[in-house]
Amino acid sequence: MAGLQTRSTMSLPFSLSAAFRNLSLTTSKRSFSTTLAAQKTKQLPDYIPPYPYGPNYVFKQSNSGLYGGAMIQFGNKISQGRNEGKTRRFWKPNVRRKKLYSEALEKDLFIKVTRKALRTIRKAGGLDNYLLSDRPGRIREMGIFGWELRWQIMQTPKIQERFREERKKLGMPEPPTFEEWVKQKEDEIKAQVEAETNIKEITKPTYNEKQY
Repeated sequence: MAGLQTRSTMSLPFSLSAAFRNLSLTTSKRSFSTTLAAQKTKQLPDYIPPYPYGPNYVFKQSNSGLYGGAMIQFGNKISQGRNEGKTRRFWKPNVRRKKLYSEALEKDLFIKVTRKALRTIRKAGGLDNYLLSDRPGRIREMGIFGWELRWQIMQTPKIQERFREERKKLGMPEPPTFEEWVKQKEDEIKAQVEAETNIKEITKPTYNEKQY
């Protein structure tokens, strides 16, 4: 028994500092940083036309929902008591996560929307009518999130048939397909390059016209 006690005592660390030195602190992978993570700016895929007003770099949260142009407002809180003074404060937009139905997509969408944008959607007669409006003010307030959702709605067969009927009523021709449009652009570029090369050949001096 004495041999076991001496062997166990010899295996123990001889000091408290050695005990703490043997502890491993590399097992925890959690970051304890107190700084907030930077929000990423939303970017549209390459197959979607670029948004004319670009993403919101000041209030990046509005790029992830329908905020109706709402921003964080700053102002002063004025006290009416004995210590009259001003205190800086801010007001955040009233944002809620709502379930909105899209008739073109035929499904419910859970979207972050402000009370202001929600009233406008109800007044327009639904989410599809709100996003398909071509007024510059509406396009500006829908943001980059609404622009992407607008493009998805416009690609549905129901909306394509609606546009086709409107073109027939107005007597407008059918737009070319994507392949026809690409071929037309290639022909225009080819003709422009040929015209520029012909102009250079005409303006180029001949051998007899060179001055020595």
